[in-house]
Amino acid sequence: MAVNSGTDTGADVGATEGVGAEPAPAPNGKPRVDFTGAEWLCSSQGVGDVQIAFVDGYIGMRDGRQEDGPVLVFTPAEWRAFVLGARDGEFDLT
Repeated sequence: MAVNSGTDTGADVGATEGVGAEPAPAPNGKPRVDFTGAEWLCSSQGVGDVQIAFVDGYIGMRDGRQEDGPVLVFTPAEWRAFVLGARDGEFDLT
C-alpha cells in the first residue's frame, strides 16, 4: 500500500515502503491509505464541494474545490457513526 499526501491525516508524500510491507501508521493511528487514482464521488444534490472515496476498506473525504488538499480518513465504524449523526441532525448549526 502506498502513502498519500495530506496534512490532518499525518500522511507524507512518498513511495511504497517495500513490496508487501505495510507502511507505518499515521500519527492518528490509522493506516496511510493511497487515494491516488481513487474514484471520488459527490452528492447529486448541491454543488459537490464534499467528495468521498472508498479505498482498501476505508472512506476518504475531501474538499472537492481543493483536490490536492488533505483527505480525512474514516474507518467503516467511524463513517457509520458520522452518517447516522448527520441523519439525526447532530451537526445542524441552527
